[in-house]
Amino acid sequence: MIKKTEESFGGRIRRLREAKGLSLDVLSHDTGYPVDFLKEIEEDRIAPPVAVVLQLGRILKVDMDQLQENRNKEASKRRTTSHKKRVASYAYAPLTLPGEEKHLRAYRVTIDPDTEHKGVEYHHDGEEFIYVLHGGLTIQVGQNTSTLKKGECISFDSSLSHKLSNPTREKAELLVVIYVP
Repeated sequence: MIKKTEESFGGRIRRLREAKGLSLDVLSHDTGYPVDFLKEIEEDRIAPPVAVVLQLGRILKVDMDQLQENRNKEASKRRTTSHKKRVASYAYAPLTLPGEEKHLRAYRVTIDPDTEHKGVEYHHDGEEFIYVLHGGLTIQVGQNTSTLKKGECISFDSSLSHKLSNPTREKAELLVVIYVP
């Protein structure tokens, strides 16, 4: 979750909505987005796609440059923090060149035999692609579970809860590519 500050994107949206005298129900009706989704944005639990930001800006009649600038700063901080946490983990070896503004990152991930992977930034906006280089992998994304072996891959919306484990008796090696907006 993003640390809430007066400058947070969600806090700014909430203040603008309240200043216009709009309830979440009215904003939901005007945008077509569910109240729960809008509440997650205002509570900084998710970073909305650009199309949502544009629609909110239009309805709230605000300067989009100011909203986007703040949103981009927060997203950049989240990407950097997540990358640092992953690289600090014993299992993640970065394959992409360093860069604070990178949206696409690749890692070589190892999971010991008969082991559940230690969760590092398992919940993040964006997409994830996993290719099994060696061994096997069981992955649960939301309520769906898949078992992959060498040469197989999966991609998914990484904002969904996901867990990895190695059901085999040999070390699993994976290529994990993460796109974070």
